[in-house]
Amino acid sequence: MLTTKSTASQPRDDALPASAPRDDDPRNFSIILGGPLYQLLRSARMTDDALHLVRRRIVAICAIAWIPLLLLTLVAGDAFGGTAAVPFLKDIEVQVRFLVVMPLLIEAELLVHLRLRPVAHEFVARGLVGPDTHERFVAALQAAARLRNSAIAEIVMILVVYVLGVPVIWRTFGALEVPTWYAHTSATGMEPTLAGFWYAYASLPLFQFLLLRWYFRIFVWMRFLWHVSRIRLHVNAMHADRMGGIGFLAATVFAFVPLALAHGALVAGNLANRIFYLGAALADSAVEIALVVGFLVVLVLGPVIVFAPQVAAAKRTALRIYGRLSQRYVTEFESKWLPGGVPAAESSLGSGDIQSLADISNSMETVRSTRILPITRESILTVALAVLVPIAPLLLTVVPAKDLAKQLLMLVI
Repeated sequence: MLTTKSTASQPRDDALPASAPRDDDPRNFSIILGGPLYQLLRSARMTDDALHLVRRRIVAICAIAWIPLLLLTLVAGDAFGGTAAVPFLKDIEVQVRFLVVMPLLIEAELLVHLRLRPVAHEFVARGLVGPDTHERFVAALQAAARLRNSAIAEIVMILVVYVLGVPVIWRTFGALEVPTWYAHTSATGMEPTLAGFWYAYASLPLFQFLLLRWYFRIFVWMRFLWHVSRIRLHVNAMHADRMGGIGFLAATVFAFVPLALAHGALVAGNLANRIFYLGAALADSAVEIALVVGFLVVLVLGPVIVFAPQVAAAKRTALRIYGRLSQRYVTEFESKWLPGGVPAAESSLGSGDIQSLADISNSMETVRSTRILPITRESILTVALAVLVPIAPLLLTVVPAKDLAKQLLMLVI
């Protein structure tokens, strides 16, 4: 009996919930659980409503993208060397893309789902959304769910990948202009190999679709927050979080750390190929790296700035109200305590009047220090470092490892 009970209490890999959660319940909010690909993976027993089976998805999807390339290059003799200047297994960008970045994109789904799921409910639990605006809040939830589940959106993404992603973007910015495992030199120019055809029409489109799908999800997140920001929220500039009561949004940045790492690794792989096979220097890409860091900071932190007008208005109102209260109290305090000194019937020691004066001053300071944006220095640094960490090893192409170790040791000491 004990064994049976233990087995039944554990989630089985092939167990799926009987019904999907309701989209009008804030506790079920998710920008991940929806869309044709999600439903396909669900039908194939590779996910469930809790996004379990992450390792199964990583192995299956990465295998589709990477294993055929390995087999085809082994047959053609381009896996380790051959006539290609860049053999398959020495193509750093490709190995990073399919064995590092793609797993990060898939793994990030679970983290984002878990970290963002409680956010919608916080608006209700904290009283930011009142009974009078709850209906509009539910409408925002349902609008986000409809967009997230859109089949048209994913069809458009597939078209973008095959019309622009591979023929234009990759050929212009990604393809190396030397003989590689995916294209050999011929009398008519660069001719794709069999592995090159699979790469261009299967592996690369699959990767680009997963990446583009993440941008779409962030758009869903941004659109949901924008709809919520159009509702009159009960923000309060006196809130202890110094963000009007929406400080919990600042923590959402940590959900997107794997996504930032994935972008950093993608850039690092591309730069490594250019450095080792085209003779480029890391310093030549400084502007490019800075642009990627800026892009990720805006992508991750940008959605929450839509609440700035409401927090700013609450701050102005609180400053005006507490300013009037302070003026009235100070006037009464001066008339009581200052002209004739301490009243005979009272002592200034431990006086409630003086304590109240200090309390008002502290309240004004809290209001003045309220930040309009739910963004912290820590959140900005977190995103920036997540992008830069995968690129950091390329410093070894500029500074010898021994000298770099000395510099790091000096910083620590």
